[in-house]
Amino acid sequence: MKSAVLGMGAWGTTFAQVLADAGGDVVMWGRDAGTAAEINGNHANSKRLPGVTLHANIKATTNAQDALRDAELVIAAIPSQSARAILEPLADFIPQGAIAVSLMKGVELGTDQRMSEMLCEALNLPLEQVVVVSGPNLAAEIAAKQPTATVVSGIDTANVTKVAAACSNAYFRPYTNHDLVGVELCGAVKNVIAVAVGMAQGKGFGHNTTATIITRGLAEITRLGLKLGAELETFPGLAGMGDLMATCASPLSRNHTLGKHIGQGLSLEEAIAVTGGTAEGAKSCRSVAQLAQHVGVDMPITNAVVSVLHEGMPVDEMTRALLSRPQKAEGSQYDL
Repeated sequence: MKSAVLGMGAWGTTFAQVLADAGGDVVMWGRDAGTAAEINGNHANSKRLPGVTLHANIKATTNAQDALRDAELVIAAIPSQSARAILEPLADFIPQGAIAVSLMKGVELGTDQRMSEMLCEALNLPLEQVVVVSGPNLAAEIAAKQPTATVVSGIDTANVTKVAAACSNAYFRPYTNHDLVGVELCGAVKNVIAVAVGMAQGKGFGHNTTATIITRGLAEITRLGLKLGAELETFPGLAGMGDLMATCASPLSRNHTLGKHIGQGLSLEEAIAVTGGTAEGAKSCRSVAQLAQHVGVDMPITNAVVSVLHEGMPVDEMTRALLSRPQKAEGSQYDL
């Protein structure tokens, strides 16, 4: 099976490795000619995955038409808030019948669309041809071939099964899930919660605070998901709690790292520069908050992250505001 990976970042490169190790042929596309040359000449992407030797079946090009020619899977691994502008010019090059696979995690600012919805519009595809991969998938650990599992989700069972088979190998275990809404919302909102956890840890707060934010963050994700038609079983699974735990706990998570720098007193611009790469939660927090407001769901942690990152609220004030909320029974955590 031939796959085209759009994007040469850490996760796109790692997933290209996963596909190649599963027996596929992969062509990566991006705008950085130097990275493409390094992938082709040295089997490496030292900027994003230092020390990792890439499979010989992975090639790279800066020509999108060449990358997409005859591709059965088209993998989108592009920052969520810039994805539409990058993908729309490529729509005419998508082979008929190809499955578009989203590795992106976010809600598009201005449209409130999940990434599968955006992909349908940007690439002019029916939703049946779009599949999402999401889970506790820290790129550096997978690139080191540490065992992990993921969730492959979509509304067409045959296409979901095809993608799961294409990325199944000795260290990468895909599970299938038909709850596309729930899987995508988990992937989008967990980045925001990870920023909040990082902020708290940057201020020096310990495990109790971390556990509180993660647990209440899962409640926020679940409330929003249920309101939008997701299934409750998705949220304690790999796409929900699994991804939330990995992203909130690991120093490899850019969202956690960015939040920690904010908690230590850096500005958002300084934290982005120090963190390096894309921390989706910094931008997606606004789109997630906007979506929640539109559908009438209370998401205090998400709103607090927006206030700190984009409205100048000090982290100490954010913490006090969260703890001073009206008391309620924990059993009502999913009340809409």
